Amino acid sequence: MSYEKVLQAQQFVVGTKQTVRALKEGNVQEVIVAEDADPAIIDKIVTAAKEANIPVVKVDSMKKLGKVCKIQVGAAAVAIIR
Repeated sequence: MSYEKVLQAQQFVVGTKQTVRALKEGNVQEVIVAEDADPAIIDKIVTAAKEANIPVVKVDSMKKLGKVCKIQVGAAAVAIIR
């Protein structure tokens, strides 16, 4: 599903701060968030994505999302860059 989108993406940023920054810069194609992340963090990202009219896809696990991004920790959010 969305894990494959991250694997196929040529460019992406990982993490809450980087995702919000990329949304503000306007170069995001799609945002992927983990449902098991802290709701306060996810809400901030979802709000920023909606303001920028960027689709948000939810996945079930921070741990799996981090693994797909080739990092050793879980990832709450990933932004696929155009």
